[in-house]
Amino acid sequence: MRVGTTVPEFSVTDRRVTVVGAARSGMAAAGLLAARGARVTLTDLRPHIDDEARLREAGVTLALGGHPASAFETAELIVLSPGVPGDQPQVAAARRAGVPVIGELELASRWLRGRLIAITGTKGKSTTTALTGRLLQAAGRHALVGGNIGVPLSAQVAESTPETLHVVEASSFQLEETGTFHPWIAVLLNLSTDHLDRHGTVEAYTRAKARIFANQTADDWAVVNADDPAALELARRGRARTVRFSMMAPLDEGFTVAGSAIARVDAGGTTPLVPLSAVHLLGRHLVADVLAAAAVGWIAGVPPAVMTAAVDGFQGLEHAMEPAGTVAGVRFVNDSKATNIEAARRAIESFDRGLVPILGGRFKGGDFRRLAGPLAGRARAVVAIGEARPLVHEALDGRLPVHDAASLDEAVRLAFEAARPDGTVLLAPACASFDMFADYADRGRRFKDAVRQLAAGLSGP
Repeated sequence: MRVGTTVPEFSVTDRRVTVVGAARSGMAAAGLLAARGARVTLTDLRPHIDDEARLREAGVTLALGGHPASAFETAELIVLSPGVPGDQPQVAAARRAGVPVIGELELASRWLRGRLIAITGTKGKSTTTALTGRLLQAAGRHALVGGNIGVPLSAQVAESTPETLHVVEASSFQLEETGTFHPWIAVLLNLSTDHLDRHGTVEAYTRAKARIFANQTADDWAVVNADDPAALELARRGRARTVRFSMMAPLDEGFTVAGSAIARVDAGGTTPLVPLSAVHLLGRHLVADVLAAAAVGWIAGVPPAVMTAAVDGFQGLEHAMEPAGTVAGVRFVNDSKATNIEAARRAIESFDRGLVPILGGRFKGGDFRRLAGPLAGRARAVVAIGEARPLVHEALDGRLPVHDAASLDEAVRLAFEAARPDGTVLLAPACASFDMFADYADRGRRFKDAVRQLAAGLSGP
């Protein structure tokens, strides 16, 4: 049996469990609980959800169109989907009444038989998680990738074996409701202001991120960005063995870029692992994600040749510094996953000149003025969209032209004109998408559609 994360005595048989939130994670949790013998109620504000018939057939009671008090008053356990705040009134009342409240990530981790590799950070989680999974799978390991991307952890439990490595992207929303969650390897990529609309303060956001290290022991590993003092300090407070990676700081031991390769440095010298020529990701900051993945691969025993082949075949993720075409000499890049100020800054710094970023959406906290320095000398103009348009103007007016767009189609046209004849239009909103779109993926797809329509219009009669 795997040591550390499994809680053998945890049982939900005949217990009344309410799952709050019926998105991917909530539905997966409800199905897992029903399969484990719980009497499950799944509640959501929406009047209809996907897979209602399948859930009812599995024995799940659906309480839709609101969160009825009865679903909480009779519950013996409450499981939150990541999108549901822990201070939601019915949840807070149940917590005060002594009802245990946990998150979906915590629930699933209690039944895993394999080891956990958990990856968090303000920026880069998805790319690092996906690449880490590729490295392990290329080495012949039974690695399952999911969590905040792809398959929820609850949907991996049935496939979990003692040999399985669960590579999990863990958001602050997921981590804040963990209690026994125990990664064998915990990765903290970076730490900057984000999700203040949910957590309220930087301190609360930081505490949520720090949960990734909370249950680690001296037998575990903490992989941390040595270029980020705040991230490094959180890792130092834990008990795991620390492995550092760095793009800038000189390391006496850890993972860095040495010459033309990603390499491991220790007392014995420098060992090249992956040539930089094998990295096909747009943006220097994404090399740091490759460094982190390589560090995990080294801990897990992946040979350098296997790492290189896996990295060489990795073209990145959709909506993460994704090339979106060239129109009349103007390049378009889709970084819709850049949903906070720090992510947008790193995307902007990936370009030298002729840049026109599209910024805005639903503001999550931070300071747009932090983008003024990176934009200076790089940007020809900025196009502002969504609810955050006044904030973009307040931060950047007088520093460079700021154009307003009422839609993403209009934003693409305005940015194209400002970027001509040889610039780059970058969708890096620094905001959430929910004021105008279903999610960041919807925003990214709509951006690519607008680029295609622009190209078609210019090539028409």
